[in-house]
Amino acid sequence: MTEFLQALILGLLIGGVYALLASGLTLIFGVMNVINIAHGAFLILAAFVTWSLWREIGMDPLLAIVVLTPLMFGFGWLLYNATIRPIRRAPPAASVLLTFGLALFLEGIMGVIWGNTSHSVRPEYFTESFQIGELFLPKAQVYGGLVAIVVLASLYLVLTRSWLGRAIRASAVNPQGAELVGVNVASVAALTFAIGVASAGAGGAIASVLYPFLPGSHYQWIARLLGIIVLGGMGSLPGAVIGALCLGVAELMTVTYIGPEWATGVPYVFVFIVLLLRPQGILGTRLRQDVATA
Repeated sequence: MTEFLQALILGLLIGGVYALLASGLTLIFGVMNVINIAHGAFLILAAFVTWSLWREIGMDPLLAIVVLTPLMFGFGWLLYNATIRPIRRAPPAASVLLTFGLALFLEGIMGVIWGNTSHSVRPEYFTESFQIGELFLPKAQVYGGLVAIVVLASLYLVLTRSWLGRAIRASAVNPQGAELVGVNVASVAALTFAIGVASAGAGGAIASVLYPFLPGSHYQWIARLLGIIVLGGMGSLPGAVIGALCLGVAELMTVTYIGPEWATGVPYVFVFIVLLLRPQGILGTRLRQDVATA
């Protein structure tokens, strides 16, 4: 029972980090209908910058979020206007090809700057744990999960309590109607993409403590994140949170009771099962064309 409870708590904490990372990906899809294959590369880029800040000036990786989030926001805004904006109204396949090319380009740049070797951030508390009765909870996972929850809650407040959040939600639900009431959907799309990249930056700083990484690691991350948003429902932020928590718990249970070598296959199993049983995801809605072809 103790082993199960410990795996459950750690899975929920890891799920909080996954939820933060998946939130940006599902926001971008919900507003822009863009499947951002480069999202994993943004995460790894943030992890490398975190590693450099920790290595060169001793900055705690979780505090680096304060620096990384605005930097990645600006980077995302510039990148959107330079590359994504011209194809904003193109079919989704065009965005998949473009963002895949961006991912490969970033992978090459990171390889040139930091090398193609594995890196990891190891702050002083990395080897320490909290003991609660018979439970041992590593401080890195606890701190990372709690910080992710705080950032995700802040994002939720922005989306529900601010004019920008209302504009984002209106653009996602009915872009034509949003334009009729004065929302500049093109500008909202640029800000949404920047917010998505900023969330990847914050999540990348946390992930740099929890997982080793190298430039090619973005393939594993984008597979995991796509599994989350397919499970939760494409474009649904609450669905992404539920999907992330489910995936985090499933991975930890797999590591605990089956073996760590099987954990990487969990996202693919989730995608396979969801596409068979509920293609629209847990909180997704069926589109008109889905109903017509059913």
